[in-house]
Amino acid sequence: MMTRRQFFSTTAGAALAQGAVGKKPNFLVILADDMGYSDAGCYGGEIDTPNLDRLAANGLRFTQCYSTARCGPSRSCILTGRYAQQTASDVMTPGNIPEWTRFAPQYLKPLGYRSYHSGKWHMRFQPVAGAGFEHSYTLMDQNRFFTPQSHLLDGEKLPAVKAGDGYYATVAIADHAVRMLKGHAASGGGAFFFYLAFTSPHFPLHALREDIEHYKGRFTEGWDVARERRYARMKKMGLVNGALPPLETETYPPWNTPAAELVARIGEGEVARAVAWASLTAAQKELQRTKMAIHAAMITRMDREIGRVLDQLRLMGELENTVIVFVSDNGASAEQLIRGDGHDPKAEAGSGASHLCLGPGWSSAANTPFRLHKSWVHEGGISSPCIVHWPAGIRDKGKLRHDPCHLVDLLPTMVDLGGGSVGSGVPAGAPGLSGVSMAPAFARSGVLKREMLYWHHLDNRAVRVGDWKLVSAGKGGPWELYDLGKDRGEMRNLAGAMPGKVEELANLWQKTEDGLVKVREGAVAMGKAGRM
Repeated sequence: MMTRRQFFSTTAGAALAQGAVGKKPNFLVILADDMGYSDAGCYGGEIDTPNLDRLAANGLRFTQCYSTARCGPSRSCILTGRYAQQTASDVMTPGNIPEWTRFAPQYLKPLGYRSYHSGKWHMRFQPVAGAGFEHSYTLMDQNRFFTPQSHLLDGEKLPAVKAGDGYYATVAIADHAVRMLKGHAASGGGAFFFYLAFTSPHFPLHALREDIEHYKGRFTEGWDVARERRYARMKKMGLVNGALPPLETETYPPWNTPAAELVARIGEGEVARAVAWASLTAAQKELQRTKMAIHAAMITRMDREIGRVLDQLRLMGELENTVIVFVSDNGASAEQLIRGDGHDPKAEAGSGASHLCLGPGWSSAANTPFRLHKSWVHEGGISSPCIVHWPAGIRDKGKLRHDPCHLVDLLPTMVDLGGGSVGSGVPAGAPGLSGVSMAPAFARSGVLKREMLYWHHLDNRAVRVGDWKLVSAGKGGPWELYDLGKDRGEMRNLAGAMPGKVEELANLWQKTEDGLVKVREGAVAMGKAGRM
């Protein structure tokens, strides 16, 4: 593994990076929640994301970045550099968190970094008391964008927000981020790590009225046409290969509210399946179009708030030397549930009194051109946009990187670029990190080396070695084999034709699973101090 000094001395970008060698780079990790792979404009979407597009135009886009398919485990991967099964941090994985688990601030502080967090948390240890952040605005309520009932500042509970207070989660998360950055600068500055975790565009579909109005009249063509147009743009951009899979009309999360109940509680415009757009009634088309407009509004507002944070970095003179990484915690969600305060069918769509979800039709479009959704480990559930922007250290502008990478790689990358070795900070006797440093790929494509990538969420399983991916959906589901070098859409199942490869990869998956569980179960449990 290259050290940071070796990286700068051997890459083509060394000359431009020299200005950063004497000053440690800052890190800003921006995490979206349930945002589809192709939602942003720079990934082929029709949603307005000018700030993300500018970051991409002046940085890199990774085309094969992976999450864990679910909110909590993805956040654990980012902050620990380990697969969630290894730290009992998959929300569906029972067990104790090993005492050797460390979080990003605890790796970076010895390297001279101060760490901050604003936004969603969804983990079992508090950001400040448990994970080592200097300051944190922690939004615990994912059911309400306008009136959260549970949020904390540096571990202290804040009053519940009342309707009419002018609060909107996406704006508040950015407000706290800007405030913390100002405080960091006022206290003398120095290198920092900022973890900016938005709740957008996770359900419920809540957005500011002016943002919804921005998309008035859009998305009337429906999800079929939207998928085809996105796919065409993505092919032209060089983001994807293979064909566009058909809609999977009977695939949806088994925990969804039953279709008849959805219609009864929401209205005749609700649709529970990803059926052909032409088969919908006029009322269904109108509500579905409106839901996508709200989803888009939530993403555009997030993009605007990201712009405010970037403006603050610019005012501090730190934008050039901040490694900014934008990712999503999983693919778009096909979930359709009614939680929180319930749903008032008479309320304006997108308001705090409504509780709508995107559903499998538009989720299929958001995940174009991949199959399935959040919680599955087919490509639609685990493929994440990944933008990396660092003017002081990245020479290529607007280029693509096709190296497979994973959220477990973000912590090793920060440690590497921050002046440590990837193994530094790992307690004695603890297993090494699951991720690798992405830094070599900042200079050129095709250089990241890894043995494999592994997934397990609910009963969904997958392993990837090179371009070969073995994947299974549901309890007892059969293994499917795909050559992702030719077929990212997972349309040509080669399992029947290559049983030997299936057996090889299935054995590797099981060996990895058993190893992670054994290491976790053999470790002493982490204490309760700092737990949520």
